[in-house]
Amino acid sequence: MIRFIHTADLHLGTENYGKIDAKTGIHTRLLDFSHALNFCIDTAINENVDFFLFCGDAYKTTTPSPTQQKILLNALLRLHHAQIPVVIIVGNHDNPVSFGKVNSLDLFRDLPLSGFHVISQPQSIRIDTQKGPVQLVGIPWPTRHSLALSNKHSFSTAHQISAYISKAVSMIIEHEASTLDATLPAILAGHLTVSTGMFSGSEKHAIYGNDPLFLPSQLAREPFDYVALGHLHRHQNLNLNRQPPIVYAGSIERIDFGEKEEKGFCLVTIHEKGNTDYTFIKGPMRPFIQLEVHLNPTNDHTEQLLHELEKHSIEDAIIKIIYYPPSGKKDTVNIRAIQNACSKCAHLVGIIPIRTHLPRETRMAMKIDMDLATLLDAYFESKPILKDKKQKLVEQALLLYEESKAPDREVNG
Repeated sequence: MIRFIHTADLHLGTENYGKIDAKTGIHTRLLDFSHALNFCIDTAINENVDFFLFCGDAYKTTTPSPTQQKILLNALLRLHHAQIPVVIIVGNHDNPVSFGKVNSLDLFRDLPLSGFHVISQPQSIRIDTQKGPVQLVGIPWPTRHSLALSNKHSFSTAHQISAYISKAVSMIIEHEASTLDATLPAILAGHLTVSTGMFSGSEKHAIYGNDPLFLPSQLAREPFDYVALGHLHRHQNLNLNRQPPIVYAGSIERIDFGEKEEKGFCLVTIHEKGNTDYTFIKGPMRPFIQLEVHLNPTNDHTEQLLHELEKHSIEDAIIKIIYYPPSGKKDTVNIRAIQNACSKCAHLVGIIPIRTHLPRETRMAMKIDMDLATLLDAYFESKPILKDKKQKLVEQALLLYEESKAPDREVNG
């Protein structure tokens, strides 16, 4: 029986919705992600797993700060001291676009320490665990810039390049699978997009339509006992109730308000060939609370928002308040009162009014050859509240106009 942790999409450096912590000088969101990572490491050590598998996107960018690098290094060194091998798959956020630059995870390959496996090119490795060997086929994020630079693909569209990459990687997986020992535990680990996967939050706007896509059937091959994936932030099993499981561990912390699902990682158990299951373990997430309130015109606007806030535990949460003032009514929300009510939250993103725009009145048709009486008649006709008094208003307006010209006539006479 082989047991291991499967996690991915750490994204250290995501520092939205927070502030600098007064005690450490580190951004509070970076501390949140560090806390989630170390909870995962604690679980691996306490469960005495056979190895630790990270499926890509350790950082938000390919140029992490020294602080971010130290957080990841210290966490993974804890696994080394516990004699737990670590396998790292390079993701798209770890891989620089420019040709020749080193990816942000290569330093773990060069550490003078045993037990670290960094996979930046498709390959098969053998992990020697305390319970025996495990075979792993690693597929990092398939880059396209080298293809685009070749003469063969210099005039290919983005869609054609993506299709080519998908086919090429699928053939690599098929070949590597054919070379494995069918009697030993085998895992396919990659940072890929499966065609049936569900996106989460803002990532669907960033990557949908640009990624090389893979069918579940291209991944769930014999003799794989488990397919471990990173890249999509939503935890999901794309081969439910069948073997092998095709699992996205999901991100370990929320990136934005669009990621409403639970966050965590997977504790996987390979009982024997063809019999694998896993447990999704929820991590210590920072609460994200988004309130959307349609204000009633008959009640106090501020009290309505305060009443909605009381329904939630906002302490240490990240709060976003969206409210809809009554159409055609003045917005009377006391912003200062709402801010005071949110004083115990970790971060107040904003108190955002969404107003309904009243339809513009149809402009009357005017022509240059119209006389004043006709123009006045058309104007008052276009105003619903003045329609009933149109005739009288036109007469009074014409009278005023005639009176305004009287002094001119006297001067000219």
